[in-house]
Amino acid sequence: MKCKFFALLLLIAALQSYSQTNKNETTMDTLKRKSNTIVLIHGLFMNNTSWNEWKTYFEEKGYRVYTPAYPGHEGDPAELRKSVPANLSKADFENTVRAIAKFIDSLPEKPIVIGHSMGGLIAMKLVELNKAAAGVSINGAAPKNILPPFKTVKAMFPVINFLKGNSAFEPNKKWFHHAFANTLTSAESDKVFDKFAVAESRNIPRQTLFNSFANIDLKKAHNPLLFIGGEKDNIIPPSLTKKIATSYKDKNSIADYKIFKGKSHFICGEESGREVADYVLNWLDEI
Repeated sequence: MKCKFFALLLLIAALQSYSQTNKNETTMDTLKRKSNTIVLIHGLFMNNTSWNEWKTYFEEKGYRVYTPAYPGHEGDPAELRKSVPANLSKADFENTVRAIAKFIDSLPEKPIVIGHSMGGLIAMKLVELNKAAAGVSINGAAPKNILPPFKTVKAMFPVINFLKGNSAFEPNKKWFHHAFANTLTSAESDKVFDKFAVAESRNIPRQTLFNSFANIDLKKAHNPLLFIGGEKDNIIPPSLTKKIATSYKDKNSIADYKIFKGKSHFICGEESGREVADYVLNWLDEI
């Protein structure tokens, strides 16, 4: 009888040990990620359809992925070029950030935010506002308190041009090829334009020059940030990407950067864009 009693005790102990081991393993697996949710934030001159391949990529890696559009940017790009939304000119930097922050507040957990171009600056702002577990800025625009180089000003002048009032900026294929997809042939760039390009609100980039909301507190402790730049980018040159990353001053916070050789502003959509996505995934696994 005593033998059976001790055997039962041993069995219970073994089951408890097994259960605890499984629990610990599950906990550690969960802790490997800052978040299981990713929000992809598009930049100017495109909308959220430009993230379709990245959305699929990260979903296949087990993430929940969302691709919200800026106000006035929802829909099929070709249709948006034919009929520019009446509310597009009302979109500015602050209300775009607020709209995405409100969307994030509806999610079950704080996400990782990955933004391209102006979306990169929005990602920085969301990290500053503590809306994100981590942020990735890909060819990200400069905040108000970091002076961009002449190359950026030259590329963006047709967009920001105050003489155009609140009219929408409607990119043409020549400008798009030079500023956005300069590593592609003209024919290849035209195909990208037809698939993804949209008219843009001039007030979004204008606000980053004058509205204090577009400042980033570079001394504040923050969740991990990764900055990615393209060597051949004609809007956000790699020197600007490095300047932004190294301007963050809190020694206990992560602000990494990586420059990819031969990449244009269309870095996420180039044929080798998978290389960039792989790098982001590996970085997320390591932080």
